[in-house]
Amino acid sequence: MNEVLLRSLTPSVLGILVRRGADFAAAEDAVQDALVEAVRVWPADPPRDAKGWLVTVAWRKFLDATRADAARRRREDLVDEEPAPTAAPALDDSLQLYFLCAHPSLTPSSAVALTLRAVGGLTTRQIAQAYLVPEATMAQRISRAKRTVSRVRFDQPGDVATVLRVLYLVFNEGYSGDVDLVAEAIRLTRQLAATIDHPEVAGLLALMLLHHARRAARTAPDGSLVPLAEQDRGRWDTGSIAEGVVILQRALARDRLGEYQAQAAIAALHADAPAAEETDWVQIVEWYDELARLTDSPVVRLNRAVAVGEADGPRAGLAALAALDDSLPRHTAVAAYLHERDGDLATAARLYAEAAHKAHDLAERDHLTRQAARLNARGCR
Repeated sequence: MNEVLLRSLTPSVLGILVRRGADFAAAEDAVQDALVEAVRVWPADPPRDAKGWLVTVAWRKFLDATRADAARRRREDLVDEEPAPTAAPALDDSLQLYFLCAHPSLTPSSAVALTLRAVGGLTTRQIAQAYLVPEATMAQRISRAKRTVSRVRFDQPGDVATVLRVLYLVFNEGYSGDVDLVAEAIRLTRQLAATIDHPEVAGLLALMLLHHARRAARTAPDGSLVPLAEQDRGRWDTGSIAEGVVILQRALARDRLGEYQAQAAIAALHADAPAAEETDWVQIVEWYDELARLTDSPVVRLNRAVAVGEADGPRAGLAALAALDDSLPRHTAVAAYLHERDGDLATAARLYAEAAHKAHDLAERDHLTRQAARLNARGCR
């Protein structure tokens, strides 16, 4: 069973059902039922037209559910026959669905969560981790969003800012390696950039390209994480870096700075350094100052503390860190790194072990555990 194929077809099939009159919540349920049916049937009898098969089965599931609901029986008069498999349009509906899910009747956070679940294919647990909330809380939020959009018409699609937020979260989830959605996020952002003349769309595309350029060097052959400073820069994709820098420069020239352009500028400075020790940390701190002004994000200020530690020394970094809430994700790991830079290996080892215990991602947990073990071994010599 090709799960990647099923995942890639889901947004398009969902879009077809919505355009044919299915409300969003019912359409999503029908598509999920069709996917279950595909898992059962396809191994023994794979269809010639996978997308058409899914459209037909999902539409049938939707009709069955509609007929079972007396309050919706009036919709049966609008349905003449099931669409044939060959009737599935070639148009990619994914980007359209991103806008539909960013409906003005939803709060931005609910719109993002709904889109990640319905279009991005992320689990409720993955979305909850991205938002730093309990899984049960996120499940309730997504359920409320489904109920809301099921009662409204999709004639007022959401704004670009919400769509960009969704695309960025999908990219980040894919970039982690847990769900490989990186290429899809980049493709849709390219499509959006070709459709909308907006500097932040260009900024997000540049940011994705610059981050993706380093992907091959982020992990060792055994799957362990390789920190940025230790990555083999010869494995970075110079073509993607060059494209990202050009796109960023054009966006910055329009003098309408936004958070994605600022993040891309930081990524470009990392990409421009031939070696880690040649990184322009002073300029990176300046860009983090801009980014903090734009977002007022504690996560941005956490990353800024690392940059300050590199530019002005670890004690300056620790001073910047002290102003932040120590419950922030990665706060303990950053403290461990800065204490190690300052020569306090015992404190750093303890903090690395504590950070490993808090980490959700297995690769990150293993990396932090190895860091603690490395420092403990040095202390025993």
